[in-house]
Amino acid sequence: MSIAFSTPCRIEILVIGILLAGSGIASATEPIVDFPGATPGRIPVFIAGKQVALYEYNGNKIPRPFLSNVRALNGVQVTRNHPPVADQDLADHPEYHPGIWMSFGDLSGADYWRNQATVRTELLCTPKGGEKEGSFAVRNHYLDPHDLQKELAVELCQIRFLLVESGYIILWDSTFSSDQDMWFGDQEEMGIAFRTATALRADPSTDKGLVSGTGHILDATKRKGSQEIWGTTAPWCDYSGQVDGEPVGIAFLCHPENFRPSWFHARDYGLLAANPFGRAAFGKGEPSKVVVAAGETLRLRYGILIHNGAGDNGADVARACKRYVSHAGD
Repeated sequence: MSIAFSTPCRIEILVIGILLAGSGIASATEPIVDFPGATPGRIPVFIAGKQVALYEYNGNKIPRPFLSNVRALNGVQVTRNHPPVADQDLADHPEYHPGIWMSFGDLSGADYWRNQATVRTELLCTPKGGEKEGSFAVRNHYLDPHDLQKELAVELCQIRFLLVESGYIILWDSTFSSDQDMWFGDQEEMGIAFRTATALRADPSTDKGLVSGTGHILDATKRKGSQEIWGTTAPWCDYSGQVDGEPVGIAFLCHPENFRPSWFHARDYGLLAANPFGRAAFGKGEPSKVVVAAGETLRLRYGILIHNGAGDNGADVARACKRYVSHAGD
């Protein structure tokens, strides 16, 4: 399968929509999306003068890129603290679940999800911010764990930000290729994923003195909870609740032109992944091996909606999903 990919450094986003009153957006004369203080390995993401995320790459403990400490426009953090804070967070998988990430437990036999193989990231141009736009692009080199001078795949990744009525959408656009045949294997630990803030998880228990989780998982078909949603597909899936009394949520919006619908790997402890590769892992058929021939490409596109609470019926998420698809490009 071969899909054209636009030049990353020329990508711009149009920030549109009526912003919610009290959302904290600055006046029209000030930058809305900006990336001040970017350094090698770290790109802070600011909206209206407040940091909403940090893009980290080329780290030692986590040798793959990710967005950490992601916040809604009301300032409430929706992903788990990175690193987890003792006595405040569930501490499991601290280096597998750092915030929002795309990774693969089996890419041509190498395990990047569990940090058993290394991704080296190259920033393609200076991040572009401004009054109505913000974006950056990277090239990710998936190194062969048996020979770090070789690579198994290359990923061109554009990450863009779009303001909508209910918050903002992160537009994630990745295209994979190689000069040799490559493949994606069949596991639960594949695709794009996030780990919610501890208070946003769906588990209401207070074990180990942790705050009770307030989260609810809902998909576009009105399935609710991890037991109904795990292993199913839908245009979107939302994880929302309250953190410190403030309504917030984070949702995956799946692009309809991905090569296959994504099965959701939903867990009450706060994990949600959108995975188009795990057919057998989710009990949907024979083991899947998605081969990308040398010189061909495979493109994956997702939106991640960071919102200030969408209610139980998901109407705001549904509207944001339509907005996402219309702005995701060809």
